[in-house]
Amino acid sequence: MALITFTNKGIYCEQGGFYIDPWKPVELAVTTHGHADHVKWGNKGYLCHELTKPVLLQRLGADLPVQTLPYNKEISINGVKVSLFPAGHVIGSSQIRLEYKGEICVVSGDYKVEYDGISAAFEPVKCHSFVSESTFGLPIYKWLPQETVFGQIRNWVADNQDQMKTSVLIAYSLGKAQRLIKNLAGDIPIYVHNSIANLNEGFIRAGVDLPETIRISPDTKKDELQKGIVIVPPALADGKWMKSLHHAATGVCSGWMQVRAGRRWRAADAGFALSDHADWPGLLSAIKATEAEKVFVTHGFVSTFSKYLNEIGIPSAEVVTRYGNEEDEEEEILKEA
Repeated sequence: MALITFTNKGIYCEQGGFYIDPWKPVELAVTTHGHADHVKWGNKGYLCHELTKPVLLQRLGADLPVQTLPYNKEISINGVKVSLFPAGHVIGSSQIRLEYKGEICVVSGDYKVEYDGISAAFEPVKCHSFVSESTFGLPIYKWLPQETVFGQIRNWVADNQDQMKTSVLIAYSLGKAQRLIKNLAGDIPIYVHNSIANLNEGFIRAGVDLPETIRISPDTKKDELQKGIVIVPPALADGKWMKSLHHAATGVCSGWMQVRAGRRWRAADAGFALSDHADWPGLLSAIKATEAEKVFVTHGFVSTFSKYLNEIGIPSAEVVTRYGNEEDEEEEILKEA
């Protein structure tokens, strides 16, 4: 019997009686991370990493029935051994390792292989079958080292200050925003939108070391923002508040900025190819490290990536899921801000 099947509710482990990142309500949802395309309200129980819990409680309700696990600790659910391993995607993100009668399956959720200095570093897990994302599963996507990208951002901010412009970085509230804060903290104050500030507070209470930021309020003066770095989620990129800033210069932080057309799509002044997903070399290195006998490819460039894996001798199959639209996470979290 296969350890997992792909159903209309999500990835199902029949022997264990639970789902991984289901998109419809179930008894028990084992959760890889807190982005809204991977976790939904309405499940009777949730199992996730300790640092994913603050995200779930904020987004889905303070009384949510959440059980947590640290990395590398194993529990048994109806005879299935379940453990979590770092995915490197965002704070608390986990690969779900399942083992039953000697068969091992790993569901990666979303992942990246470059250590970002804030999320636990990705750990390849040897398995018989591996479920992999393919968000950037094309050869064109090859990231520069993140320190190079942060250097580009610092230079851009300095140029803006010389020109009396307000530097506004567009970034996801969960994951990208915290990376920017961690790596850009210094002499320049960092101002953040409510949705980011709320998440930061949850992480700090859970023991994550994040630099100090300033929550943007209705009383925050526009000329004060001009002296610092402003970080807001994508949903605010075209809003009235943005247009009210003094000479705002916008920089989108996303892997999609690797392709110049992406910058035009966001009508931004600058684009920085900073992603919380693995690039093409990262996907390939991660999959090869698992030594998996079968790879199931989900959200992203599924057909192209799966075909390539088969061509290089790694048996692969395409799988249709409802994952992949992280902008939904921004829309949902802004409702609570």
